[in-house]
Amino acid sequence: METDIVSPVSDRLRVELILDAASRLFLSPGAGRMSMDDLARELGMSKKTLYRHFPDKRSLLTAVLARQFDAIERALAAAAEETQDQPFAEQVRGFLLAAGRELERIGAAQLATGRGDAVLRKYVEQRIDEVVYQRLDALFRAGHRRGMLSAPPRLLGEITRGAVERLLNSPLPRELDHSAADLLRMAVDTVLYGALRPGDEQEVSS
Repeated sequence: METDIVSPVSDRLRVELILDAASRLFLSPGAGRMSMDDLARELGMSKKTLYRHFPDKRSLLTAVLARQFDAIERALAAAAEETQDQPFAEQVRGFLLAAGRELERIGAAQLATGRGDAVLRKYVEQRIDEVVYQRLDALFRAGHRRGMLSAPPRLLGEITRGAVERLLNSPLPRELDHSAADLLRMAVDTVLYGALRPGDEQEVSS
């Protein structure tokens, strides 16, 4: 008979323990096969206790992903703060490097939801759009208003989205022995420096 070894802890702490363990299982290779039985064994906890906090696997995985996206938002806010006084190209590069690193961490989650629950997949896509792409679009629009981009911001946004999504779901990083974030930086440099107007870097830094 299973016993809940974490029973003395508060409900709030127990939820954090569940989310920590679910994150390790869900965001690791082969995470699409994770079951509530696996999680219960990992925690030394009964499934009854799990279901008391999360009524089903979908609600648990949604909570795991929500916490991951909260972390991504904090990382992007920190990157924006670090580069706010730097030239525009550095602001874009800093943002995308942070986004690439953070999204690469949930690549397994994207893969799992893509092969499994359509509701979770939609949630992931919606949160990536809100947390990453809408902020990126705003950054490109701001650069365009300041006359720093020769290409339409919507075009740059679509190109960058395509690069992000392709690299995060491609074998290319492994084949080239680079992280997806490294290759994203190279792709962004190629696109961005072709779109920046000559002399803009001096204008921004003055």
